Amino acid sequence: MSRLNIVSNRPAPPSSELKSSGLKVTLPRLKVLEIFQRSSEALGVRHMSAEDVHKALTVEHIDVGLPTVYRVLAQFEQAGLLARNHFEGGRAMFELNEGTHHDHLVCLTCGRVEEFVDAEIESRQHEVASARGFSLHGHALALYGDCTKRNCEFRPRSK
Repeated sequence: MSRLNIVSNRPAPPSSELKSSGLKVTLPRLKVLEIFQRSSEALGVRHMSAEDVHKALTVEHIDVGLPTVYRVLAQFEQAGLLARNHFEGGRAMFELNEGTHHDHLVCLTCGRVEEFVDAEIESRQHEVASARGFSLHGHALALYGDCTKRNCEFRPRSK
């Protein structure tokens, strides 16, 4: 869960996040967490695969191998810093665990993942479960489609 700095209302420094989660501060852990924090704040990209993280580290000339990235992501998930999602295509996608529930829209063309919260959908899910004799403890909803944005920055460029 991303913690806020009480004074500035900004995310706590990555080293504080690691320590408070019970993880030793190492360069790979620090850099991976920084990648998620920066991409979420600056670019609005919250969902990243292990390969996306590895590519971002490589662009920054940080020598961390893909197996290490997988290991760090698993440790972060276990510590509650990241949440893992499995969308269409089978790749695990990770996002900062900020402790709030949301659902996902996933583009089958470009792979973009957009988060949304809809009180009516949430209410309806509880009604459906109750009508069928279930008491919900949680759920994951992902809607799949094709984005209709004309200049989608995530859509693969045709050659």
